[in-house]
Amino acid sequence: MKNSRRDFLKAAAVTGAGAILIPAATYGVTKKKSRAVKHPIGLKDNAIILFQGDSITDAGRDRKNSEPNNTNAIGQGYALFTAGHLLEKYAEKQLNIYNRGVSGNKVFQLRERWDEDCIALKPDVISILVGVNDYWHTLDGGYKGTLEKFVTDYRELLSYTTQKLPNVQLIICEPYTLRGGGAIKPEQWYPMFDEYRKATLQLAEEFKAIYVPIQTIYDKAIKRAPDRYWAPDGIHPGLPGAKLMANGWLKATGLYKKGKKKKEKDSDS
Repeated sequence: MKNSRRDFLKAAAVTGAGAILIPAATYGVTKKKSRAVKHPIGLKDNAIILFQGDSITDAGRDRKNSEPNNTNAIGQGYALFTAGHLLEKYAEKQLNIYNRGVSGNKVFQLRERWDEDCIALKPDVISILVGVNDYWHTLDGGYKGTLEKFVTDYRELLSYTTQKLPNVQLIICEPYTLRGGGAIKPEQWYPMFDEYRKATLQLAEEFKAIYVPIQTIYDKAIKRAPDRYWAPDGIHPGLPGAKLMANGWLKATGLYKKGKKKKEKDSDS
């Protein structure tokens, strides 16, 4: 299902029956309080970094432009802010950064294009943000996916990736929603969507991936400004939300570098 951002909003406006919460353990999602894997990424010279996911990653990128480090090819979202930071702070490493996010994608759709849009690039680092559509698209009755399918598909995708690219560094980003956004009806989304979020953390631990806790990042941010300031529809980030996500990604991966402060010279004037 290749929905545009406009299609997403239309789908969200349709009232669904809501999902029935099924115990997470049924799908191999642990109930215990777990911690994300935390270890910095080691970037080698000429490393290839790939951003993958749905519309949040796509962010209006030019899909006809396949060049690395190209503004149009990377889009206007968090991947652009992240790439800009990495390319400036790690200029000596001559990194190659790609974005292959596709609006509307669910996990199984990532898998359908994975050989061409991932494996063929031979990335050293793969960052994946997916999951919101795997639940969202069930609310309009058009998609019959379940939490079990999401976990199974995601695990298979990660297993295939590590088999083809045994030295790859995986980064799994937590799917999220902001309850005060225009496309979010809490009675439809919760508590079921929380199980999708928990699943991504469990998979990150299983595959020794770095985990970016985006929901936590936003939950802290809305104490400073309301939900719609960061993501007007509760899902797609606005300008401040994209920058917030990029900062969170860089900190979680250990790649956040602050600029050096210049020492001010004393003046007698």
